Amino acid sequence: MTDLTPEDKYSAKPIRIGEVDPHPDKPTGEFISIVVSNDYVNDEYLKMVVDVPDRALTAKAGQFYHLLCPTPDGAEVWMRRPMSIYRVDTGNKRLEFLYKKEGRGTQGMAMLEKGEEFNIVGPLGVGFWLEEGWKNIVVLGRGVGLATLAPLSQLAAEHNVGVTAILSARNPEVVMSRDLFEGLGANVIEVVDTDGSSDVDNVEKILEGLITDGKADAFFTCGSNRLLTLMKRLGKAHDIPGQVAMEQNMACGLGACYICMRTFEVDGEKTLRRVCRDGPCFNMQEAVGW
Repeated sequence: MTDLTPEDKYSAKPIRIGEVDPHPDKPTGEFISIVVSNDYVNDEYLKMVVDVPDRALTAKAGQFYHLLCPTPDGAEVWMRRPMSIYRVDTGNKRLEFLYKKEGRGTQGMAMLEKGEEFNIVGPLGVGFWLEEGWKNIVVLGRGVGLATLAPLSQLAAEHNVGVTAILSARNPEVVMSRDLFEGLGANVIEVVDTDGSSDVDNVEKILEGLITDGKADAFFTCGSNRLLTLMKRLGKAHDIPGQVAMEQNMACGLGACYICMRTFEVDGEKTLRRVCRDGPCFNMQEAVGW
């Protein structure tokens, strides 16, 4: 596939809500969104909801937006921050982002208040996909990685595919996305560090049980190297396909700068791929842990 230049993918002029979209046929755009809310959902994570122009709502599960975060300390923030889409609310023409305030980008993002403008570019990257014949899938994620996996339940519901979501966290208070998964009909299993249920051995038993019950036509994961390793091993042993959403620092987000390269193993050969352009969702068996 021929790489698209930034000019091919989106126009230079940001699109605002209510404006005529000059390039409705382009897959990606630069948009000026308006913050609806930006609040903590628990002690660690925040959820931002933004109003967006219509074309921004074309985002698919697993894709991301490149966010122009404000500076938290007066020094310029040079790079946009990639962030996976937590929810596409087409009815209200809104996007949702779930994040943890850690680095300068997310610290600045947390400062945005209702009514303020927020420049976003997207949707970008290759998202998750479902194959014909899959009736039940297993979603296994840890921490904020669940924000990337959450839209997968919406995709599955649209295709009448059952979902078992195993949500892993340090303690029950910071388990993410339960309501969203359950609201779309998923069977939710919580595993946490405080009672030992998140131990790999226990999660393996849960996965083995789902395989035995015919509830695991495909695996999906994000947010934990140990969980990726576990799903890769079980997937290979039981011939279960899978996908992983990879996390990586990015600069351009369009595939031009090659900063987000990661190693993959394809047919026994090591190869480099760009997470922003070739992913962030990849064949699980080809992914090499980080």
